Amino acid sequence: MEGINAKYVSQKVSKTRWRPVSSSSLQQPDIFATGSWDNEDNKISIWSIGEHWDPSMEDELEGDPQLLCEYKHDGDVLDLQFLDQDRIVTASSTGAVTIFRHHQNSQTMSVSQCWARAHRYPCDNAPCTGVICNSPEIVTVGEDGRIILFRADQEGVIRIIENADSSTIHDVTFLRTTEILTVNSIGQLKLWDFRQQTNTPSQILSLTGDRVPLHCVARHPNQQHIVATGGQDGMLCIWDVRQGNAPFSLMEAHSAEMWEVHFHPTNPDHLFTCSEDGSLLHWEMSSNSDMPSFLQGGRNSSIISRSAVAPAGGNQSISAWLSGDSSKGRLETTHMLPSQTLSVNSLDVLGQCLVCGTDGEAIFVNRQVPV
Repeated sequence: MEGINAKYVSQKVSKTRWRPVSSSSLQQPDIFATGSWDNEDNKISIWSIGEHWDPSMEDELEGDPQLLCEYKHDGDVLDLQFLDQDRIVTASSTGAVTIFRHHQNSQTMSVSQCWARAHRYPCDNAPCTGVICNSPEIVTVGEDGRIILFRADQEGVIRIIENADSSTIHDVTFLRTTEILTVNSIGQLKLWDFRQQTNTPSQILSLTGDRVPLHCVARHPNQQHIVATGGQDGMLCIWDVRQGNAPFSLMEAHSAEMWEVHFHPTNPDHLFTCSEDGSLLHWEMSSNSDMPSFLQGGRNSSIISRSAVAPAGGNQSISAWLSGDSSKGRLETTHMLPSQTLSVNSLDVLGQCLVCGTDGEAIFVNRQVPV
């Protein structure tokens, strides 16, 4: 596989995330963070892929990730997000939520804040399963069915929604600054509005029939009403939260659990998924015409079911994900990794750079993603 660097790190990698680059610059990301799980001592690590990488050089070691610094992490790292350029928030299997600071001058790390038992049962810790950041706000979810809102500059908790779920909440994303979306272990998506003081969701969507656990959720970067989910059955689901309470389309993606799904942040006709089955897929919504997909509205049939209905807003364009038709070759999938048997647990994509981490104790970096 061309353009891919593999780095073996002697620990199972549970999470990988690029450090954000400023939207005004055209630079590619060069720093990423990883978290580990199921090791005697888990760590959070910061890596660099170097500023002077030359794709024409034949010695591929040139592009290998270099470890900048690492820090011991109590418990498995179950989620990891950059709050800003210097701070990283982790979700731990111990129930803790921790903010680490990366000191770039000295290439060291320190704990800047920790909420030790944020998620818990009456007499035990409950794993914190997901975290999402919209600086300074941090939202976490857990196996205890709690949703917690923190602010990075305050010690206390801003808001707790107790018993938000009777089942495990696996993932969370922001829809808007005051609205979040959670997915749980009985196949439900729940919308929550922090402006409401009630502890009930403003909307519930669900997979009909089998209550397949959903493990991951991603929001379309430009059209907040479009979300993608993945779950235990390996299916990729696209939802339109404005319409109905069932998925807009379902696509067979993986032969085992899908652990993460991500839209490309600046080119959302591209989407990426990774799975327990050892694969990482690149999904491209390509159009047969020369017209860009975001201008193609209309009432094409969806990939499996319902037709796209014009948005309430009138003449907004309909996303390709809501007007695509796989039977017409609109959707192309590409395997992004050499074949392997162990789980690909996490991925992140930014610019033309993709990073992922596996149970095979490897990090893969691809700097030439065709987006």
